[in-house]
Amino acid sequence: MTLQTKDLFQNIKTLLHSARNQVVRAVNTTMVQTYFEIGRLIVEHEQQGNVKAEYGAETLQTLSDQLASEFGKGFSVTNLKQMRTFYLTYQKCQTLSDESQKSETVSRKFNLSWSHYIKLMRISRLEERQFYEIEASKNNWSFRELERQFDSALYERIVLSRDKKGVLADNLQKYHTPQKPEDVVKDPYILEFLGLKEEHRYSESELEQAIIDKIEHFLLELGKGFAFVGRQQRFTFSEKHFFVDLVFYNRLLRCFVVIDLKIGDLTHQDLGQIQMYVNYYDRFVKTEDENPTIGIVLCKNKESSLVEITLPKDNTQIFASQYQLYLPTKEELIEQIDEAEEDFKETN
Repeated sequence: MTLQTKDLFQNIKTLLHSARNQVVRAVNTTMVQTYFEIGRLIVEHEQQGNVKAEYGAETLQTLSDQLASEFGKGFSVTNLKQMRTFYLTYQKCQTLSDESQKSETVSRKFNLSWSHYIKLMRISRLEERQFYEIEASKNNWSFRELERQFDSALYERIVLSRDKKGVLADNLQKYHTPQKPEDVVKDPYILEFLGLKEEHRYSESELEQAIIDKIEHFLLELGKGFAFVGRQQRFTFSEKHFFVDLVFYNRLLRCFVVIDLKIGDLTHQDLGQIQMYVNYYDRFVKTEDENPTIGIVLCKNKESSLVEITLPKDNTQIFASQYQLYLPTKEELIEQIDEAEEDFKETN
């Protein structure tokens, strides 16, 4: 096969894969919208006939048998109940659009798969369900990734990181469309995908290597707009060599993000070191049209009082975040949220 023939094959292959993906997305959207309409018809039938529970169950069984006979699998009583719930859940559902905060009507397009919506319907809190729906749609989360983000309590972590003054809606909107450094930094970060055990004695270099080995997962955990630049990035100043553990670039904020890894307790020296890294990147690496560098010390343990007394009050560039090697329970994070709210009340 000649080089020209190989190029032709690759171009056609790319075109066919793109077309196939478009067809799959179109079929998926049509299927989900159809399920929504089936749910609507079932609910309207029940409402018009004032159907009692036992009669409704019998109706669904009969309907299931007829649909299965005509269209094959996929119309069990359980599935029909899910379609009914889907309609009831989203018939008056309001969500944030990509362009504004105006509510949309039920005629809006369903962008996710049926499996995504089955998972979302099980989230009882409206704001939390909307949050995960928007994130899954904007970031093209697979169903497995949606499950992982939900299991890692992303919603609660965002609340814990940002909702210090009770302005949850504003903070979640900023997370969807970050504008400032604090809009992209989480605390804590959940790194269970690294496979490191809590009781295992690992070094900072082993932690770094584990992150590099799972860099795609780590980028998802970091959040929106992050691109990996490099590890152990060396710079020389006053004839001394320094190494930044991890360097990223956030294309939404248009700035570098430098991360220093610490396996022990956070110290004021750690904050001073990350400040030096940030200063160097601001003065010698970033261009004039880029925004100031963000520095994150990712540590196992930290004391908020140490961070507050070490960093200036008007600090907008340096952050200290904890990491956890296991998936926390929602109860654990809700307890942390309650503690953070109490601390805020005591200090204000």
